Amino acid sequence: MRKEEVCMQDVKGMLNIGNWHRLIECMKKAKRGERIVTGFLGGSITQGSLSSLPELCYAYLVYKWWKRKFPQSEIGFINAGIGGTTSQFGAARVEEHLLKYSPDFILIEFAVNDDNTEFFEETYEGLIRKTYGDKCRPAVLLMNNVRYDDGTNAEEQHVKVARAYALPMVSMKKAIWPKILSGRLNGSSISPDGLHPNDEGHRLVARVVTAFLEKVYEEMEKEETEGSFEGALLPPPITANAYENTIRYQNDNARPKAEGFLADLSPQNGITDIFKKGWTAFREGNKIKFEVDGTEIAVQYRKTVNKPAPVARAVVDGKKESAVILDGNFDEDWGDCLYIDTIARHMEAGRHTVEIEIIKTHENEAALFYLVSVIVSGPGSSM
Repeated sequence: MRKEEVCMQDVKGMLNIGNWHRLIECMKKAKRGERIVTGFLGGSITQGSLSSLPELCYAYLVYKWWKRKFPQSEIGFINAGIGGTTSQFGAARVEEHLLKYSPDFILIEFAVNDDNTEFFEETYEGLIRKTYGDKCRPAVLLMNNVRYDDGTNAEEQHVKVARAYALPMVSMKKAIWPKILSGRLNGSSISPDGLHPNDEGHRLVARVVTAFLEKVYEEMEKEETEGSFEGALLPPPITANAYENTIRYQNDNARPKAEGFLADLSPQNGITDIFKKGWTAFREGNKIKFEVDGTEIAVQYRKTVNKPAPVARAVVDGKKESAVILDGNFDEDWGDCLYIDTIARHMEAGRHTVEIEIIKTHENEAALFYLVSVIVSGPGSSM
């Protein structure tokens, strides 16, 4: 672990110093000429929204830093960014979309998609425990983007997790937002919509990340890092920790009882082809029922701009008084949304039923109701 004498002011945007042991070991591996894999998990900014080319998004620019710094090593790159998604979905998909490739370095970013609430502190902790505790033992760097129109993000909750797990975290709210507040930087010059960076914005974000990585590289070169110590793999959780064990059910791993809901068997073209492997329905009274084990249940479905679309109702354990309405109509105009509704939280562990029923249709329906997945979390989560 690097020395405490390295102060936070030495690294632009440093929100939590953390333990650099795994990062240093990862860099040593690359310096020896061994192959390493870099992975990036997040929302639309990580995916590269508003960058004019995929190669100009911050994730790819950080990957290029690794390539330049360690030309003797083969460096792999996995971009697991999916627009409009939160750490709740991240916990459900990190295994399939990233960990199965045994990455050596992972950057995680959900600060502008998560709300600044204790719910997302818990989902974020579940994602971090799942990732940092994986058998591939990746070096994890946490990064927080920020809204450039009002300076909001979820880092107040996320940094609690960073500190509890001694993970480094860099923040655009600390590095870039003060320049906008002071007038030294025009926010619209780096983000046309106040959220997603353009090419210049992605470049600034990447510079904050790589400035931190440069500092780690300097520490790696110093003799005193030879005795670095990682410490315990995972400390006790700081929340109820219901999201570390999460399973996502789609039509390739679930066989629910369906009346009118049909499985979509069309091929999926990459992880950003998000409306695949689910079920569709369009008639009032169509139903689909799942039996699952867990304590938390969420439903992913499509909210579409092609209106009108059907409306459904989700009921857990037959308790219609606690039903959640799943409205397939999207009020925004930027495109269809992969929406997630939490329909049950902190239930008693054990078997539960989830029934989704179409309760409202329209004479001239423009789209089907698309159920993308049911996500189950908690101890012993299974179907």
